[in-house]
Amino acid sequence: MAPELLKGAVERITYYNEENGYTVLRMRPEQLRLGLARDGTVAVVGMLPELQPGEAVEFEGEWVTDPRYGQQFRAEKVRQSTPATVEGMRRYLGSGLIKGIGPKTAEKIVDRFGVQTLDVLDRSPDRLLEVPDVGKKRMLLIRKAWAEQQAIKQVMLFLQGHEISTSLAIKIYKSYGDDAVSKVQENPYRLARDIWGIGFLTADRIARSLGLPDDSPHRMEAGVIYALNEATNDGHTFVPRPTLTAQAAELLRLEGAADGIEAAVDRLHAREEVMIDEVPQEAAAVEAVYLPPLFYAEVGAARRLRMMIDLPASRLDDLRGARWAWFLTTLEAESQIQLTEQQRDAVRQALTSKISILTGGPGTGKTTTLRTVIAALRATGHRFVLCSPTGRAAKRLAEATGESAQTIHRLLGYSPGEGFTRNEDDPLDADMIVVDEASMVDLVLLYNLLKAIPAEAHLLLVGDVDQLPSVGAGDVLRDLIHSGRVSFTRLDVIFRQEGGSLIIRNAHRINRGEQPDTRNEGEDFFFFGEEDPEAAARLVVDVVQNRIPQRFGYDALTDVQVLVPMYRGPAGVDALNIALQAALNPPGRRAERRIMGRLFRVGDKVMQTRNNYEKDVFNGDIGRVHALDFEEQALIVALEDRLISYDWSECDELVHAFAISVHKSQGSEYPVVVMPVLTQHYMMLQRNLLYTAITRARKLVVLVGTRKAIAIAVRNNEVVHRYSGLEYRLKA
Repeated sequence: MAPELLKGAVERITYYNEENGYTVLRMRPEQLRLGLARDGTVAVVGMLPELQPGEAVEFEGEWVTDPRYGQQFRAEKVRQSTPATVEGMRRYLGSGLIKGIGPKTAEKIVDRFGVQTLDVLDRSPDRLLEVPDVGKKRMLLIRKAWAEQQAIKQVMLFLQGHEISTSLAIKIYKSYGDDAVSKVQENPYRLARDIWGIGFLTADRIARSLGLPDDSPHRMEAGVIYALNEATNDGHTFVPRPTLTAQAAELLRLEGAADGIEAAVDRLHAREEVMIDEVPQEAAAVEAVYLPPLFYAEVGAARRLRMMIDLPASRLDDLRGARWAWFLTTLEAESQIQLTEQQRDAVRQALTSKISILTGGPGTGKTTTLRTVIAALRATGHRFVLCSPTGRAAKRLAEATGESAQTIHRLLGYSPGEGFTRNEDDPLDADMIVVDEASMVDLVLLYNLLKAIPAEAHLLLVGDVDQLPSVGAGDVLRDLIHSGRVSFTRLDVIFRQEGGSLIIRNAHRINRGEQPDTRNEGEDFFFFGEEDPEAAARLVVDVVQNRIPQRFGYDALTDVQVLVPMYRGPAGVDALNIALQAALNPPGRRAERRIMGRLFRVGDKVMQTRNNYEKDVFNGDIGRVHALDFEEQALIVALEDRLISYDWSECDELVHAFAISVHKSQGSEYPVVVMPVLTQHYMMLQRNLLYTAITRARKLVVLVGTRKAIAIAVRNNEVVHRYSGLEYRLKA
């Protein structure tokens, strides 16, 4: 039986799954038919590219009757077309598809040209000057955007057959221009290398649909790079060659392909697209395969650290012969504090050792110790700088010390296109560099910082080594400590109880391997029992939306942060973000648009997921959607005291942040933390994860789940091993 055709305009998107494109939408058909809903629309379901309300489309498929939802059109194919009616044109142009045309401008254009509107845009776009309030600048913008849209449609015709969403097709076109189709056909795996947001799996799907064989050299090389990138995302700086071969074969689903993958590694090594070195691991040395940036960062960081440690010259040389008992007693008197012997040793080590580490849990006096180091530097006329990996951490450091502090990137003068401007040729003019929240510093950032530190200066790293390691590759703090080459002080005396605060006491109990107090007898730490994941998710929403604001007066959006061990599942990051968005920022009152598979609404809490140096925003930065500009195709995010504009094609850098992973919370503090802890999260339940989540809260912690899950996390103190050669290179 021949397929039926259904032509009309998309009215609204009911559901869209960005992973497989499964869509449920309502459309307004051009021709009236039986079975229309009261609002004149019909339901369409199917695996479709990302569509927007107002778009004119033609579906090919069949009518079906769903036992629950009634009559639907099941679409097998879709062609994005142009509308034939004046109202259709008005909705089509006003939907935000064309840069420079928003709803109001669309109405003016269609009012002027009527059914000839699209013909005018195609053949005589200069006539837009006849439209009220459309000047030459906007006419040129619309003309360019319309021409681009027509070119993108041609690319889409090619890519739609390979299950590529509209948003990704736009990114491909913007990267390759008119050569997009030929470049994708030549080597589709280049997409994963060239375009952020397109991974190996998407490129592989295109390659297979183009008929490339499973064992093609392009595919094997791309699979090796994909496996290395996945390892980097897990924190590894390298992968042992036998492990890499096995992982690549598994990812490529190729049995008996070890020889082909080994050959691919050799080809990549010959082109220096991977680096290979011998690194001891436990009992024997292994061939370690690195991505080049990580290899050079590891070798370079170790070389710079050894040079600083081994060089006798010190900018604080005058303090090495200090009368320490008198000097520290004087500082204590001036600051009206009393240091423990541990803290005194830490101050002495920081001022006499070229590289030192200060660690300890909450309330153990790290900030007091750091203030004393700063007081000693000021008293003796030495210059220092304070920095942190993130803007949030730098702001907290400045508040805690009363001194100016900045991000490491700003300290090093990062400039888009130029990289870090402070380096060996233009080093920092400081006698001591202090890095707070050092557990967040990854290998590449450490290397760039070390390049800018004079060899005779001092480096003090302050952080909690018991927290989760950095999101980026490397295990810097632990590697430095285990190398035995740097001075190291762990503060373990708890000072700050804050009127019997359970947050600090429970954090230390967890760190010692003891169960936290969950009897709900305190004022700042609560546990709500719920075993079923879906019920737990509903309870989390209720706690955030109602219970905390009503009892404690905290704002659900600005004061409360939900931290989650995993992304998937009913009580995972993804599902909780959908539920919390519906509860805290419901539809109907504010502008919204589905972009890159996500429904963004003005007022939404969002988070940046990668470092974007051009916008000066970094992985983990959280803000609020301030506005949606349909004419300029821009989403505006309010981040602290500034507004940042994202072109819609850049919005895959943003995710919702009503709920975030514990890893993404590092370096941050929130008035209130709410966390689901369920046995379904068992793969991620670790002591340092629970400890990190609890220590993010300043005023209140609420755990939702089971005591059994909490016990699993507390007992699991196996720190996930990261492949890293920094410790070995420091010792060598």
